[in-house]
This record gives sequence, structure tokens and C-alpha cells, in this order.
Amino acid sequence: MPTYRVFLLWGLFMAFLTTADAQNRRRTTQPSAANNGPIPVVTAPQTRLIESINFNSTLLNQAVRYSVYLPPDYYTSNRRYPVVYLLHGYGDDETGWIQFGGVDQVADAGIRSGELPPMIIVMPNGGSSWYINDYQNKVRYEDMFVQEFIAHIDSTFRTRPKRDFRGIAGLSMGGLGALVLAMHHPDLFGASAALSASARTDEMFTAIPDERYSTVFAPVFSGPATGQDRLTTTWKRNSPITLARSAPEGDLKRVRWFIDCGDDDALSAGNAMLHIELTNRQIPHEYRVRNGAHTWEYWRASLPDALKFIAAGFVN
Repeated sequence: MPTYRVFLLWGLFMAFLTTADAQNRRRTTQPSAANNGPIPVVTAPQTRLIESINFNSTLLNQAVRYSVYLPPDYYTSNRRYPVVYLLHGYGDDETGWIQFGGVDQVADAGIRSGELPPMIIVMPNGGSSWYINDYQNKVRYEDMFVQEFIAHIDSTFRTRPKRDFRGIAGLSMGGLGALVLAMHHPDLFGASAALSASARTDEMFTAIPDERYSTVFAPVFSGPATGQDRLTTTWKRNSPITLARSAPEGDLKRVRWFIDCGDDDALSAGNAMLHIELTNRQIPHEYRVRNGAHTWEYWRASLPDALKFIAAGFVN
């Protein structure tokens, strides 16, 4: 046999042995059939912070946007949760408490530490409505909120739909909204937390510079007006200080109140007067004054205590 054929056959024989040996090694390192089942499918985590959902309001004849925070175990349990409605200030929208207030981080940290129970936080867009019905009764934001929006939230999410498990909070314009909505509807809210609330005495309201008043307040409270003409029925019905002085004592005592305003805030005098009026009528409430102004830095620092205050009333 020619030499080159001997070498060729020898090379093929050695290649066969090498391949067989490699296959045997692979067989010994492969998992057994019992451990070689299908790879489980892992469901992607579902979003717990949902921004700018549309709710179609019949009373306003338009869509109202809102954002919602869901607690960490929302998608892994079948339980129902208490709700806090968190209202933004003038010039902001339903994303303000998320973008600037870090509400999801605050809530996650509080729930993780056990200082807060798992809860749903709803942040509606209040536009420039002051969360009330306007003086012409054309933009009925308050009616929308209590007649349509709360029912929508209770039917869309797994809430505990009773006043004991429903709180309301807000800053500045939203602080006024949190006070007024709870004062008008103590049957709906167990607690209210107002941060730097836009609470003004009649004297403070009539002293607002005309240009600012005509832009910010007149469209809702009075139309074009100066001086005493600003003190309309709409203003008196929606002034937290007036309500603290005149609302039925039994209604005011049904709600747990938390008031927090910085000592450098232009609204500090109005918040102090609200505290005095509640104190004069012996309405239990918490009143906080800290160093700070009308800023997100102050409200971010206030939010954890406000949520803890509201949550303390939730009964498990």
C-alpha cells in the first residue's frame, strides 16, 4: 500500500477517536433528563407608577388626567389598599409630585421600613381649578372629584372604598383643596394633610395685587373684582379659615387634620390663623412650623410625615 494512503487512513482513524471522545465528554457533563426540562418563563415586572391616565368626566365634559402609585405587592396579592389623594399646586399637573416630589421613592422607602402600610396614591390634574366649583358653576371640579373621580378610582383599582381608608393631601393650591374637600365632605375622608396651604384671611385675599388676582384667582372665585368685591359667596364657601370658624363642629372633628407650613413662607400667617381658629373651637389637629419657604425642598421633607399622619388612621 502506498505510504500516502497509510498516512491518510491513520489520520481519519485518529479524527474518529477524537470526535467520539469529545462526544463522550459532552454526554457526561450534560444534565440528566430530570434536570433538563423547559426553561421557565419569567414575567416582566408590571409598572407600579403610571403617569397621565385619562379619565373621561361627564360633569366637566372633558378628560381629566391623573397619575397613580401602586404599592410593591400590588400585582402579587389580591388584597385591597387604602388610598391617599395627593394634590399638586398652582401651575403644576398630575406629574408634579412624581417629577419634583419623589413620591414613589418616599412611599417605597416608608413601606420597606414599615413606617407606612402599603397604599395607593392618586395624583389628579387639578389644572388651575383650585379643586372647587367656580363662581359661575360652569367648571365643577369639586363635584367631578366627589361624584365621579373617587368612584372611578375605587372601580379601577383594588381600593378599600371607605372613608377610614381614604386620605387627602396637597401643597399650596392643593393644600387648600385638601382642606376644603375634607371640610365639605367629612363622610368621604378620614384625614387631611395640608402643606403650605393657600389659606388666607379675608384681609389677605383682598390685598392680593390686582394683576396676580385677575390671572390666578378671578377666573374661579369672582371674575374681575377688587377690594371687598372679591369676597364672594364662592370665596367664603371655600376659605379654609372661614370654614374652620363656621363649619359644624361635629363635621370638623370627624377628620384628622395635619397642617405644615414653613416659617419663611408668605402663606405662614394664613396657616397660623387656621391653626388658631381650629384651636379656638377645640378641633384636634397637628400643626407644624419648620424652617423653610414655599419650595419643593420643603414639601419633599414634609411628605413622609404627612403620609405617616394619614396612614396612622388606617385600620388594618
